[in-house]
Amino acid sequence: MRRISHGFASTAFDIVYLGLATSVMLVVASLPLLLLAIGTDPVESWPYLAVAAALAAPGISAAFTVFREHGHTGVGPFRGFLRGYRATWRKALAIGAGTAVLLVVLLVDVRALSASAVGVVVVPVLLMLSVLTLAAGMLSLVAIAEVPIARMRDVVRAAVLLGVRRWYLTLVSLLIGAVQIALFANVPAIAAGVTASAALYLIWANGRYTLRPVLPAPRPVTD
Repeated sequence: MRRISHGFASTAFDIVYLGLATSVMLVVASLPLLLLAIGTDPVESWPYLAVAAALAAPGISAAFTVFREHGHTGVGPFRGFLRGYRATWRKALAIGAGTAVLLVVLLVDVRALSASAVGVVVVPVLLMLSVLTLAAGMLSLVAIAEVPIARMRDVVRAAVLLGVRRWYLTLVSLLIGAVQIALFANVPAIAAGVTASAALYLIWANGRYTLRPVLPAPRPVTD
């Protein structure tokens, strides 16, 4: 048998450590959302879930910062997460809150109009807007992780325009997110502790490629 090289073993260990450490930080940052999702009926607790999802947004942008910093500066995941959280939490919270509010309004309208005469025409449009809102919110979190000093209106505009223009990449990210949600519904411990960081890494890499036309040269987050 061929021996595994030290370099390969070290790289594999770094990847596993990066994923597990990021997942741990994500669990801590998203604890209210996880507890509500596991311990309550989403049909009854959806208003609280919407609030908790908005509060979890800074943790997601911090995780995206971990991936960016690891590739460019080699900063460890815990330090990178804290730096990313500190640099992006205000904008991430605004993005999370705006996304949650729009989704609630759109989905409530879908439910209210689904049985009406105009529902056949209006409901598909509302559902499409809901998907676009979710995709733009996720791309916006990627954008502020890449450029924490970017203006919010520029972030949102780029996320909407490029999310639509590069719809095939947006669809991939949404499918990854859907698979992660389905996994969480069946095995929450594995989804939260193991696969969450992998799913977010794929969404980050895909979103970064989507936003590439408007991103500047890579630059680490500063203290």
